[in-house]
Amino acid sequence: MPEAKARRAIIVGGSMSGLLSGLLLQRAGWAVDIYERVETELSGRGAGIVAQQELIARLRKLGLATDELGVQITTRKIIDAEGRLTHEYGCPQVLTAWERVYRLLRDAFPVAHYHRGRGLVKFTQNSDGVRAHFSDGETVDADLLVGADGLRSTVRQQCLSDVTPRYAGYSAWRALIAERDFPADVHRELFEFMTFSLPPGEQFLGYPVAGPDNDLRAGHRRYNVVWYRPADEATKLQWLLTDERGVTHTISIPPPLIRREAIAEMRADAERLVAPQFRKIVRLIAEPILQPIYDLESPRMSFGRVAILGDAAFVARPHVAAGVSKAADDAAALAGALQSEENVEAALVHYEATRLPENCRIIERARHLGAYLQATRTQEEQARAGRHSTDAAVIAETAVLDFLYT
Repeated sequence: MPEAKARRAIIVGGSMSGLLSGLLLQRAGWAVDIYERVETELSGRGAGIVAQQELIARLRKLGLATDELGVQITTRKIIDAEGRLTHEYGCPQVLTAWERVYRLLRDAFPVAHYHRGRGLVKFTQNSDGVRAHFSDGETVDADLLVGADGLRSTVRQQCLSDVTPRYAGYSAWRALIAERDFPADVHRELFEFMTFSLPPGEQFLGYPVAGPDNDLRAGHRRYNVVWYRPADEATKLQWLLTDERGVTHTISIPPPLIRREAIAEMRADAERLVAPQFRKIVRLIAEPILQPIYDLESPRMSFGRVAILGDAAFVARPHVAAGVSKAADDAAALAGALQSEENVEAALVHYEATRLPENCRIIERARHLGAYLQATRTQEEQARAGRHSTDAAVIAETAVLDFLYT
């Protein structure tokens, strides 16, 4: 008797969530192809991430090596505007760079089934299957289509055209700085820790991550810097997103196009607002990245034979550090549901029922943690800000997922 033909899945989006779902579906017996609209190899420029234990466990189940995933730290600190230590908190974690995890996943997925420069235009579906129409004119038929194409998801836009990113009321300046450039005194005080400086209504933090080419050797690592600052959407944000030519960008602005005046203002504000150790670090930033902070919350995650996951479905503010872990949990729930239920549409309904409440909890928690950074706040958000803006709360709650398991 001939073997049953493997069911086929199309994954739109070749970043973290696409690779995670692709690998898990492959291991469950599916034939999987990933389509990424960007022609060049993806890069998480300026992105340091916390490798949560839940993510590490998922990677190990995939058989991927995690022994050298990132830099291991044990302690968090807060320093005041004069540079004095005010709080210290034990919190063992693994800190890494976006490229490190991406490369691990990318190398594990078969090259022949990862297609770059292939953007989805639209899809159609019926009870027998789903058909994807790509930018090069090709159509591909499959049993399942997974939208893992991030904040600007084409799949989500077709399924939920009225669901769009919601600006949170603040932005982040980000940078990665080479360890070798650190002044010796600042390196001793800050490099091996997650350290915060908390100007009124703002948050500046830094922590070590892997260096270029995933280098974890001392002296070859990098320091991830993030400075959250309020920015009114109608005025300040528009000014920040307007380039030298007078063009205002939507959602984000490429780093080379950020105006010199905006960068100069950021540097001048650092000199008067943050701890002296961090002032020295800001002076080392060659090309800062501006990241407006958004929420995205989808009311659904399944649509017949189509599912969305990761940032295509939910984008949480970075304070929970749950982006990649959330994507891994979505991918695992999707693969598990499709293993337990032969009928694809029924499996996706089960997947949605499992993941929708968890994602909503993550979004809400992230809003609580970031409320005090917003340019404007409702009365409810002011109450949240009061609970989560104290030094003790910031140092204990940032980038910790305990709330999901209590």
